[in-house]
Amino acid sequence: MNLKTVLDTDTIDLHLKGSTKKEIINELLDLLIKAGKISDREAAFNAIFEREEKMSTGMKHGIAIPHGKCQATEDLVACIGISEKAVDFDSLDNEPCRIFIMTLSPVEKTGPHLQFLAEVSLLFKSAEKRNEILGAKTPEEVIRILAE
Repeated sequence: MNLKTVLDTDTIDLHLKGSTKKEIINELLDLLIKAGKISDREAAFNAIFEREEKMSTGMKHGIAIPHGKCQATEDLVACIGISEKAVDFDSLDNEPCRIFIMTLSPVEKTGPHLQFLAEVSLLFKSAEKRNEILGAKTPEEVIRILAE
């Protein structure tokens, strides 16, 4: 699994507007719908929110990784959103989030999903990488930063 292979400029938004967990998730889903990556918005939303109800996907260091499994996609899909203002996401460290990486994958495919989550977690342990992403001016720049 390579994070760069599942992202493209159509699945990166540097200016999320939402101020709640639900609004952010809806904006990220809109990205995936617009890019033609998922076929059933309601099923995708339900999968993400069912996962959030079990345990928040707000991690540490201002990052949230909302994810779920559903039949709205045939392969793992992902998107990244950056918010100019921090959003409460019930994070493990009780800090609000600004970087949001959402992924959805088919129910029957577990390997790529787990690999993606592990790669994202490792990648964003670096404060330098997080700051570079927050400072990115274009989706192309985000992809370049992730490729380094």
